This record gives sequence, structure tokens and C-alpha cells, in this order.
Amino acid sequence: QVQVVESGGGLVQAGGSLRLSCAASGTIFSINDMAWYRQAPGKQRVLVATITSGDVTNYADSVKDRFTISRDNAKKTVYLQMDSLKPEDTAVYYCNVEVRTGWSTGTRDYWGQGTQVTVSS
Repeated sequence: QVQVVESGGGLVQAGGSLRLSCAASGTIFSINDMAWYRQAPGKQRVLVATITSGDVTNYADSVKDRFTISRDNAKKTVYLQMDSLKPEDTAVYYCNVEVRTGWSTGTRDYWGQGTQVTVSS
């Protein structure tokens, strides 16, 4: 069993910053890609940023140069530093981790419960 728990959301004024954290725990042999998604009210969930096990990162155009994804493999944790926040960044942010639970098993995606980020104008 694998658990994924996000933290760090909240209310911030436009131009401010927040740092999200996402920790994975349980039966984990290795973690491949880790990612952040977000879902605004009435909209589909979209990819925000990804980071591979080799620390290669990729960002949605809407957050490039404002958000930074990073990971701590020893802590099985991924972070999302969000700077210069805009009202349109308001959404529930979800963490996704690609986990291998054993030497001979395939990978599986696990999702956190989400954390609300609200940016006021």
C-alpha cells in the first residue's frame, strides 16, 4: 500500500508565494516520475510540472519561469515552489507519483487527496 499526502496550500495575495510538498510512504521500491497537476472549478485536471528520477523537469507554459519543481529522493518527497502567483493559479493541486513496489513489479500511479491554493487579486 502506498500513501501520497500533499501539504502547503492556502490563501495568498497575487504576487505572493507558496510552497507545496507531497510525501509518499508505504511499500515503495523506487519512484520514477513525480508530478503536480491542478484542477480549477469547472475545468479539467491539467499537468503543471513534472520531474524525472534523473531530475529532468518540464513545465506547463502557463507556469514556466514562476514555478519550480524539485524532489528529495531520500524523503520520497516532491515540492512545488510557486512564485509570482496570479488569481488564475487558483485551483486544487494534486500530486502524482509513479511507484514501483517491488523489484519485479511494474509501475503504478498514485494520487494525493489534493490541496487548495487560492490567489486573491
